[in-house]
Amino acid sequence: MSHQRARWFWGAGLVTAGLVAGILLTSSLDMKQPDMKSLKPAAVTTASASSQEQLSDDEALRMVKATSRAFVAVARQVTPTVVTITSERMIRPSDYQGAPPHEFFGDDFMQRFFGRRGPESFRQRGLGSGVIVSPDGYILTNNHVVGEADKLQVILSDERRFDAKVVGTDPESDIAVVKIDERGLQSARLGDSEQTAVGEWVLAIGSPFQLDATVTLGIVSAKSRSNMGLASYEDFIQTDAAINPGNSGGALVNLDGELIGINTAIATRTGGYQGVGFAIPISMARTIMDQLIESGKVTRGFLGVTIQDVNEDTAKSLDLDSAQGALIAQIATDGPAGRAGLEVGDVIVKLEGRPVKNVRDLMRQVAATKPGRKVGVTIWRDKKERNYNIEVAERPHGDVAEQFGGGEGGQEPESGGLLGLSVQPVTPDLAERLEIDPESKGLVVTDVMPGGPADEAGVQTGDLIRRVNKAEMDSARGFRDALKSLKEGDTVLLLLERDGRTFFRPLKVESR
Repeated sequence: MSHQRARWFWGAGLVTAGLVAGILLTSSLDMKQPDMKSLKPAAVTTASASSQEQLSDDEALRMVKATSRAFVAVARQVTPTVVTITSERMIRPSDYQGAPPHEFFGDDFMQRFFGRRGPESFRQRGLGSGVIVSPDGYILTNNHVVGEADKLQVILSDERRFDAKVVGTDPESDIAVVKIDERGLQSARLGDSEQTAVGEWVLAIGSPFQLDATVTLGIVSAKSRSNMGLASYEDFIQTDAAINPGNSGGALVNLDGELIGINTAIATRTGGYQGVGFAIPISMARTIMDQLIESGKVTRGFLGVTIQDVNEDTAKSLDLDSAQGALIAQIATDGPAGRAGLEVGDVIVKLEGRPVKNVRDLMRQVAATKPGRKVGVTIWRDKKERNYNIEVAERPHGDVAEQFGGGEGGQEPESGGLLGLSVQPVTPDLAERLEIDPESKGLVVTDVMPGGPADEAGVQTGDLIRRVNKAEMDSARGFRDALKSLKEGDTVLLLLERDGRTFFRPLKVESR
């Protein structure tokens, strides 16, 4: 990837050759708690201007020193709860993704730099951080720190070392819990990340670059960051506190010394700190942690729908006031939403009375709902709101969870010039050429005009058009009829199918 483009880096760097050595421990300073009385305004005096200026400078200096002592007090309190986690994993030839290294570099390169020839097993070592969350040894960290490790070791702030075992991992949120056999440990106080404010001072504590107990200072830069491509469920706190490789799984704390986030990743063009770091909020991590400790797995709620975001064009085509909500593109008829009466094309605008901003917002809310509980869902259909009560199911695993959870032969393609595409009913020859199911329902897109509305919307040759607005597409005549009433500037909503999944695309009509 070009060095000019931002890259995502997990905070836990990997050391793939040699031992992780030289771990340094930064000792906590024995500092007194700040004297908040020193922050009282100075008394008004009748001193000369020069003495008043000196008094003001002294007071300002005292306030700055008090702030500094506050940072020291928080670091002193929290640092003993943050640990270093080292991991080991044996990489075997069968684990190589694609061609093994020697096929790229040659046996001479492998012999010269690694002392071996050809593909062999080798030990990969990693370094990360974690936070003690209970006196009996439970430690909260990231899945990518421990998820594939064969061996784990935890190093406390007092340099004691313990072998650790994985209690449970959740790759979809990048949360994991490990356990060491020790009691009486100092544990972190969990805060309320929902109350965290943008601009608030925070400290990040972890083990970047093998430097234990490193403390950095910054502010909360933003909240509820999602669509980062880092995990399936994202609601990150963004911070400018320095986070570097090795910080993953470490603590993000407020000035009350409360854990408000688990440091996870950075956005960088260099591989190091550039002022943009991300932490999983403790409100999200705590729910997952409790389930992992209790059962070793995470159970999430499930509605049985495939959803997509609503953009401005889609909102216009559906007469929605704003581009918010989650548009249902596919629905399992025997799933919770299908049984309750929801339909493809409905927009979920509220859950339990709370507005739904987008797909990620709805996913988080539904996932956090206990299976078996009934929730109120408000949808937008036919230019008005409708309310339903839906009993949330347990989300299944695998492909089901990802998705929802015969035509007229021998015809020429029908041109949709207004939309910049051509369509044709599915024929055996067409199905074979485009590698689609010959029993597919709908009209197949046979051509997309470069630069036209369909092209701009991402429609591809081989897509199936299942619906145009509310009209089901089962014949070329139906397609023509659906376009008759359209005029320049209108927005039409196509329901498409590609690779077995359905989704919507809004297209703006061009002049005839």
